[in-house]
Amino acid sequence: MPVPAILVRDVAVALGGRGVLSRVSFEIGAATLVAVVGANGAGKTTLLRALAGLLPHDGAVDLFGRPARAWSARERALRLAFVRQTPPAADAFTVRETVALGRAPHLAWTAALTADDRAAVEAALEALDLGALAGRPLAALSGGERQRVALAQALAQDTPALLLDEPTAHLDIRHTLDLLARARALADGGRTVVAAVHDLGLAARFADRMLVLAGGTLAADGPPADVLTPERLASAFGVAAEVSAGPDGPALRYLAPLPPAGDGARS
Repeated sequence: MPVPAILVRDVAVALGGRGVLSRVSFEIGAATLVAVVGANGAGKTTLLRALAGLLPHDGAVDLFGRPARAWSARERALRLAFVRQTPPAADAFTVRETVALGRAPHLAWTAALTADDRAAVEAALEALDLGALAGRPLAALSGGERQRVALAQALAQDTPALLLDEPTAHLDIRHTLDLLARARALADGGRTVVAAVHDLGLAARFADRMLVLAGGTLAADGPPADVLTPERLASAFGVAAEVSAGPDGPALRYLAPLPPAGDGARS
């Protein structure tokens, strides 16, 4: 049996003395695009940060059959790229220089970029429609353009697993569709892609599988058609909705917000 790319066992995270994730367990294989979904505050970003090794946690995370804590920072960076929801910015760097930072794990200390490194950078710039912006400083870019630069840097890092925290949050619809199609293509090419996504319809269209977080627990895990039911949309997202079969997966029609659990009917 193939070793999972990511194996999570009973992971729990507390921040500021408050439990944010509680006993979350799942595994993800290669060639899979997984959408992590949930209401605001459900724990999506916390989960991705724990997988990326950026948060202390209880439980275990294995990457490619080895405990994540056993990897050095460089070893992890050769296998796992993480794109934050709001990427850190070095405004004095140009777009090309920023994308080239993705090659750092592949280089010896102080080594210059090789021809292969430069080719990977140019391919990533082209993939995210950044060729015309390559010489501009980050300070001159919009939020959506900066997000595409961060994604290009992750592509240049060329890892078998990729974590994306709300990768479409600042993108227009054309670049949103392009990004999700590219994530789909990466998974079809053998990579493991885990993305926190707010738009359930787009997540259902592109993802193989959904992890639904609710109140810091894993409320559902499965194909979008199995996970996105009216009952689960009510319990996990607090909305009344109709779900029908569409050509690209479940089609959602939101009807109304529901009162918080425990609220009585108002007169």
